[in-house]
Amino acid sequence: MGNSRWFRVLTFALYALAFFSLGIYVHTALTRPNTPPVWQPVSAPVGVSPIAQGGQVAENPFIQVAEQVTPSVVNISTVTNGKGRNPSELFHPFGNDPFFRDFFDRFFEGTPRRRQQTSLGSGVVIDKTGLILTNNHVIKDADEITVRFSNKQEAKGKVVGTDGKTDLAVIRVNTKEELPVARLGNSDVLRVGEWAIAIGNPFGLDHTLTVGVVSATGRSEVGIAAYENFIQTDASINPGNSGGPLLNVRGEVIGINTAIVASGQGIGFAIPINMARKIMGDLVKKGKVTRGWLGVGVQPLTPELAKSFGVAGEGVLVNQVMPKSPAESAGVKVGDLILSVDGKPIKDPRELQRIIAEVDIGKAIELNILREKEKRSLKVQIGEMPAS
Repeated sequence: MGNSRWFRVLTFALYALAFFSLGIYVHTALTRPNTPPVWQPVSAPVGVSPIAQGGQVAENPFIQVAEQVTPSVVNISTVTNGKGRNPSELFHPFGNDPFFRDFFDRFFEGTPRRRQQTSLGSGVVIDKTGLILTNNHVIKDADEITVRFSNKQEAKGKVVGTDGKTDLAVIRVNTKEELPVARLGNSDVLRVGEWAIAIGNPFGLDHTLTVGVVSATGRSEVGIAAYENFIQTDASINPGNSGGPLLNVRGEVIGINTAIVASGQGIGFAIPINMARKIMGDLVKKGKVTRGWLGVGVQPLTPELAKSFGVAGEGVLVNQVMPKSPAESAGVKVGDLILSVDGKPIKDPRELQRIIAEVDIGKAIELNILREKEKRSLKVQIGEMPAS
């Protein structure tokens, strides 16, 4: 009986405590001031407004870019027919013994093998009549080019012109309908940290969109092409993206995706669209690219040379002036230090080469040089680069 009585007392105490707590909660709720809760705001990415005016949810700009640009991005597949080696070259059980090699060559004579190589890449429509910009390595040596659009229609492509020195190419497809054209932006005003959007066909997966930022601009010495001025981005670029567009959040093409660093992640390169404009213009008009020519050989400025010239390291040193060249006509001499072209500082030989190459033939430029520790200005009329 004792234990039972203590159990009843304990139960009654617990019920009393529960009712007491409930009474305090109700009283607090009824007497609390009617103030709204304070929420911690969540920041949206720069340029992305989660709520538009009027309470309407704003569309993500990446969605708008995808819908706007995807129809102008194409899948490019190629077939290259190559003549394979004679089977006797592939299998010689007796090594290089002349007797047995002659026997195998005669046995397999007249039976050359053929092989087909296929490749996949991307491209972007730059003219409604059927002109498409892509990479040279996407269509190089191709015997057949097939272009597939976002609506799954296909057309045969024909090469208009190629430029291996920048890895750019223009192809054309014949179509009865006007094609959707991508708008070209201005790559000269790009800033590190801007959104970068890549659309292409990585690993054959049609019209894949990836997003990142502009990681760097003006990348050279990468070893991809003769003329380099790459946009670096961490937007995912994979095999098959080559030739596709790199875009800003306004849906404008700012570059042509070209290469990745195979041993790293988040390091991709695109050819600036301003660099591509002149190349594709020449290819469409003339089928080839003409480049400006100064006619000098130059070398980088070492710390020792910079100290002897009394400069901080800017400029390139002239070690050769070619006869009858624009440089010779303007009075450039071996030993001159080229500091700038039209006021643009020169940091390395590749930059000088690229800048001169982009100058229109016959245009006069101002070359600022240092000769015998004295700054001078020379007017040079740019010539056309001789065929290599």
